[in-house]
Amino acid sequence: MLYEMTAPQFIKGLRNLNVILGKAAAHAEAKKIEMTVLTQSRLFPDQLNLARQVEIACDTAKIGCARLTGKEAPAHDDNQINYSELKTRIEKVIAYLSTLTKTDFAGAESKQITTPRWEGKWMTGEEFALHHAVPNFYFHIATAYSILRHNGVEIGKKDYLGEMPFKK
Repeated sequence: MLYEMTAPQFIKGLRNLNVILGKAAAHAEAKKIEMTVLTQSRLFPDQLNLARQVEIACDTAKIGCARLTGKEAPAHDDNQINYSELKTRIEKVIAYLSTLTKTDFAGAESKQITTPRWEGKWMTGEEFALHHAVPNFYFHIATAYSILRHNGVEIGKKDYLGEMPFKK
């Protein structure tokens, strides 16, 4: 179940984020605003800007899955400042996540997961996914959405949620 709740959902969230960023770029062009004004925007002075929100969402997805699977995540410099650089970053993470399979997550529920910031503490893989990776990913996606919405980009819940698997 960890595969289903991580890699495919992270891919979906990142694709939705890419769509939202595309709408932001179109908004900036229509309003004659430099896109870097949006990528450097933040909701409050002590919060991270849009570019960092995107970078952290990408890192959470790729590193979270890498910790669960034992596979190495690709490294990316945190220096994206414009739309095309953020789009490329997202696409590279989606490409990495797309290589992962359900088999790669075998036994991940019981793995001991830690990070340097946790100072020797750890969680099981299941706890890590449920309490850290998934909520952290969506926190940064939602914050990126909120920054753009706050700056007048016409996006809505459907953009955030993306395609739904409706049945007829």
